[in-house]
Amino acid sequence: MKETRQKHTGCDSILCVTVAILVLIGIVMVFSSSAAYTEHNDSFYFLKRQVLWCLIGTGMLLITKNLDYHKLHQYTYPIMIITFLLLIVVMFPEFSKKVGGARRWLAFGGFSFQPSELAKFALVLFIAKSLVKRADKLRNFAYGYLPNLIVLGFFFIPILFQPDFGTVMVILAVTCTMLFIAGLRKKFLFLSMLAIIPFISLAIYFADYRSRRIIAFLNPWKDPSGAGFQVIQSFYAFGRGGFWGAGLGESSQKLYRLPEAHTDFIFSVIGEELGFVGTTAIVLLFLIFIWRGFLTAYQAKDPFGTHLATGLTLLIGLQAFINLSVASGLLPTKGLTLPFISMGGSSMLVTMLSVGVILNISEQTAKH
Repeated sequence: MKETRQKHTGCDSILCVTVAILVLIGIVMVFSSSAAYTEHNDSFYFLKRQVLWCLIGTGMLLITKNLDYHKLHQYTYPIMIITFLLLIVVMFPEFSKKVGGARRWLAFGGFSFQPSELAKFALVLFIAKSLVKRADKLRNFAYGYLPNLIVLGFFFIPILFQPDFGTVMVILAVTCTMLFIAGLRKKFLFLSMLAIIPFISLAIYFADYRSRRIIAFLNPWKDPSGAGFQVIQSFYAFGRGGFWGAGLGESSQKLYRLPEAHTDFIFSVIGEELGFVGTTAIVLLFLIFIWRGFLTAYQAKDPFGTHLATGLTLLIGLQAFINLSVASGLLPTKGLTLPFISMGGSSMLVTMLSVGVILNISEQTAKH
């Protein structure tokens, strides 16, 4: 480790406290945004599920926090194979369920799991391992870049068939950023982006709902009761919240005006109930998380730890940025949850698991 790097000891308490606050805010806001729902005949239905997933997620965090992250280097390929098989299994109706026209969830008992969430972690793990393995070949297209593209392609195909275009874009953005930071030739990334544009355009053109989302993003009031409905209702929520907010539990938009109030658009409910002060606090908490994650990556004792911490921090930070931007009307609507806060068991498990890995990298650094 370079002598110029900052020394620290023990667990990253700032990161731990930040994550704990975000999770607690999530529990409160999931309850606030879903208590009025009557389809399950239980005002506490989503609260109980969120608390359960938070407890399981905390267990996963403790496991990975105390697991030497170098073992993940050894288990990268088994994790990828299992993840790929799950992505294939979810395509069969016998083992999965369809929600909103998408078949993304494996169903077992009263629970479900989204393999594409695990795919995000698995691919970050693969790219981190690949960057270590090909560190001296990153400027060579055939040996340093192409193998990564092939593996990503194998995973992208089943995810696109679910369909889950948002997850593909997140993984692609995280991968390109990791490769760029590691020193891949900019020309490779630029040419790849040019090659991807036609595929993205076709994916939007041949899926009416994606086209409508783009139109709604450009002018939501063109279809206020259709594609632009969610964004407009989100604007109303932020507007009603003002600076201080209407008060915890006092949102009116969540009462069947704002679709997905406890998942994709929970940030809008926060804006209405806690106002500008509350939304600013959320943004600051995520900025602190990103700062600590990148600091862990910079201080890591080996390249694998650096790449892994960078990728996992980017994964969580980018998803948070997209969710916040969608709710604010800065990006087209995507079905991505707000990490730590939105209702969603699969997202919570994988996010907490990722945080545990980052904490372990931080602790390993402190010991050396």
